[in-house]
Amino acid sequence: QVQLVESGGGLVQPGGSLKLSCVASGSIFRLYTMAWYRQAPGKQRELVASITSGAITSYTDSVKGRFTISRDNAKNTVYLQMNSLKPDDTAVYYCHGTSLALSHYWGQGTQVTVSS
Repeated sequence: QVQLVESGGGLVQPGGSLKLSCVASGSIFRLYTMAWYRQAPGKQRELVASITSGAITSYTDSVKGRFTISRDNAKNTVYLQMNSLKPDDTAVYYCHGTSLALSHYWGQGTQVTVSS
């Protein structure tokens, strides 16, 4: 069983930055596709960014040029660097992993609030 633990959320002013981290248990993290999702109040959960085992990245249009997803397989960690944050980025951010067998794993979520 894989466990994902997020950290790094918090309150930040518009235009500020935050870096989220997600640490995964298990020895085959490097083979997983990892992603960050977010869910704002009253809205559906949406995919924000993903990164494959080969480090191919993808972003939703609203965060392109502002967010960067990366991974450190030696540390079993995936990151989401968020710059130029906007109030619309306020949400609970979830780490997600997909195994080669297409099993899905979720973290518990971390709150990001962008407000002055």
